[in-house]
Amino acid sequence: MPLRTAVVGVGHLGRQHARIHSDLAAEGLTQLAFVCDLDEKTASEIAANKVESITDWRKLIGRVDAVSLAVPTESHGEIACGLLEAGIHVLVEKPIAQTLAEADEMIAAAAKGRALLQVGHLERFNPALVALRPHVRDPVYFEIHRIGEFTARSLDIDVVLDLMIHDLDIVQWLVGEDVEVTELHAVGIPILTNKVDAANARVEFSSGAVANITASRVGTEKIRKMRFFQPHDYVAVDYATKRASISSLAPPGAEGAWPGVHVKNLDVLDVEPLRAEILAFVEAAQDGLPSPVSGIEGRNALALALRALERIEEHATKVQVGAIGKTFS
Repeated sequence: MPLRTAVVGVGHLGRQHARIHSDLAAEGLTQLAFVCDLDEKTASEIAANKVESITDWRKLIGRVDAVSLAVPTESHGEIACGLLEAGIHVLVEKPIAQTLAEADEMIAAAAKGRALLQVGHLERFNPALVALRPHVRDPVYFEIHRIGEFTARSLDIDVVLDLMIHDLDIVQWLVGEDVEVTELHAVGIPILTNKVDAANARVEFSSGAVANITASRVGTEKIRKMRFFQPHDYVAVDYATKRASISSLAPPGAEGAWPGVHVKNLDVLDVEPLRAEILAFVEAAQDGLPSPVSGIEGRNALALALRALERIEEHATKVQVGAIGKTFS
């Protein structure tokens, strides 16, 4: 039997989860049973009389097998733990939780309920990165820019937890989850909100790898680019256009000549990242496979993000940057 699924929280992003779950159900891969949101009207609107709409996530227990959780971060811990302990598989949007303690509780709840916990680090499923991943070997230096235009969404968290955390996760994934972060320096400022709207972090690893990451939600254009060097290669990824290339040194054409450069544009299978993420979640839950992005990996990304915010606070105090509201309360 296909997994019985539900979407909890159908705001801006949750609606996209509901759309894809509906598509998977139409293809016979799952059975979308419920749409849940505190706003009864919103839940009913998204359900569109095709599935049942509810306002209390607790009513899902015993009635579904897997859930996409797209509620505000402050509610992740309570809802995810309740579902996981009941044996319901959970795909939770990033960041995994507000605190490391909450993340630990979620990981423990998954173990207790023998349920799968997956964290929604979407960029891992970007077709450009999927195509690139097999070619990555011992990266040395990263330069990453993630810039977005200002919107009224996700203002309950800092840009570090909203945008930069994608790249903190990707860098750890590519360098190696078991490679220690030895140093982390970060600066950031509030611009349009009382939280950090623009930030830069420099992450140093025990392997010698270094990542310089810039994130802003107050830019004038949308940029989603990663460039890095590895032995003999220069790698470029554009998440927005879903393109990846590897530039490698080619032997010189004649004695004494400079080496040339060979550019290889990778073949990319253009699949919507969110669909790939949800499908990976469903397949792992259905077949008893390891989590595509585990709770531990989500916790690691959160730990780095919180560490960056601590450094930002220290820098703000040192140079007397204007008040950053409740960010560090």
